[in-house]
Amino acid sequence: MADLLARDATGQLLALKAKEISAVELLKLVLARHERTHARLNAVVAADLDRALDYARAADDLRAKGAGGPLTGLPMTVKDTLDVIGMPASSGVEALRRRKAEDAAAVAAARAAGAVIWGKTNVPVMAADWQSFNRLCGATNNPWDLARTPGGSSGGAAAALAAGVTALEIGSDIGGSLRVPASFCGVFSHKPTWGLVSQSGHIPPAPGTHAERDLNVIGPMARSARDLRLLMSILAEGVPAKAEVPDLKTLKLGLWMDGFPLDSEVRAVVEDLAGRLRAAGAEVRPISAPVPLDELMASYQVLLGSVVATDMPAAAQARLRRMRALAALARGLGAGRASWAGLARAYAASHAEWIAADEVRARLRATVEADLASLDAILAPIAPTVAFPHDQRPFGARRLKLSDGGTIPYGAMLNWIALATACHLPATAIPAGLSAQGLPVGVQIIGAHGADSRTLSIAQAMDEAIGGFIAPPPA
Repeated sequence: MADLLARDATGQLLALKAKEISAVELLKLVLARHERTHARLNAVVAADLDRALDYARAADDLRAKGAGGPLTGLPMTVKDTLDVIGMPASSGVEALRRRKAEDAAAVAAARAAGAVIWGKTNVPVMAADWQSFNRLCGATNNPWDLARTPGGSSGGAAAALAAGVTALEIGSDIGGSLRVPASFCGVFSHKPTWGLVSQSGHIPPAPGTHAERDLNVIGPMARSARDLRLLMSILAEGVPAKAEVPDLKTLKLGLWMDGFPLDSEVRAVVEDLAGRLRAAGAEVRPISAPVPLDELMASYQVLLGSVVATDMPAAAQARLRRMRALAALARGLGAGRASWAGLARAYAASHAEWIAADEVRARLRATVEADLASLDAILAPIAPTVAFPHDQRPFGARRLKLSDGGTIPYGAMLNWIALATACHLPATAIPAGLSAQGLPVGVQIIGAHGADSRTLSIAQAMDEAIGGFIAPPPA
């Protein structure tokens, strides 16, 4: 029965429906896989097994009566930034897990659909890195290469999916946190249109926060595009569980590959995917950057910095405000946007500066929407490199190494994901293939505002017609 774990969530649900396996048996298979892989991956960092077994038994009872929901009996994990009954979100901080918590809204939706939620997957501290490491739980390793990160902040989720420890996950994204891990581990994810899925119960911000944070989204991760759609239909209204999958011959895609640093190995994989799509009949035409990139990154920096700063300790916020005058002087003398001065100004932005950045964002979104009027979607890289080796030095000391030996700033990880995030657009991440090093590379399918069902359908068409998930080599 172990081969059941190689199936996607839909395949496992079909096995449950056909009574090939019970929910309790499937949960025990998953837990055995977790035990075999945990020492080398460290992907799942908290578990509530007694409660999960109770839910699995209840799921079997429901199925015996011909009842249940779309996920009844399916074991799944949840990113450790989302509150779960019995497993409050730690976000890598010890004090946060000493709380009583109710299910986050997204978790409650999955549980109501019948999911058996048994574990939490690792994250960086406060979900603020492209690596999944914290002193509370340690580092998560990439199942393709244990010396490399699976990405962040939904890195434990992506590693668990790729290794067959879970078939479905709920993650989140404010700086590529759904898409980067999907690219690094060779799995699927969907960054929804902002506001489509409730953020209630996501940490950060602080527990008990009511307002929906700008930029941040909650979304599904899986090993197939059809599974993304299934979970999205549960997490959000307006995304049907099933939809017509377009013929690739009908698609018009804009291929955006220039304007930001991009390793030659990543470029080669994305270009190969574009070639396979063309061979299958899709129209894939190169396009220039959809918006002025300097304006995009400047506005995104203020919008993102304003959100992140609110979760900093009060003393750190006060220190940043005191630095504003000195930072302005440094910027005037030539310090770059990504320098300490640029970051300090963004993190301590005034409300007027935020409004100005928001206006730029709205104008850029209108520009993208105009381009998408003649395209079904934009196809673009996710990350400038493949998964990189673990690096737990301070951010300022980190560099991304390219395959030709050169390096680029660590902050370049924000570049390719910025358009969809800043402009509140949906973006579905799918595996594109393997690099010359044998490491996964993903692409994102960016759609118009609210066109989540469309990007998911395009992803499913690609998944079914030209291939999708590839399992990492066995340990």
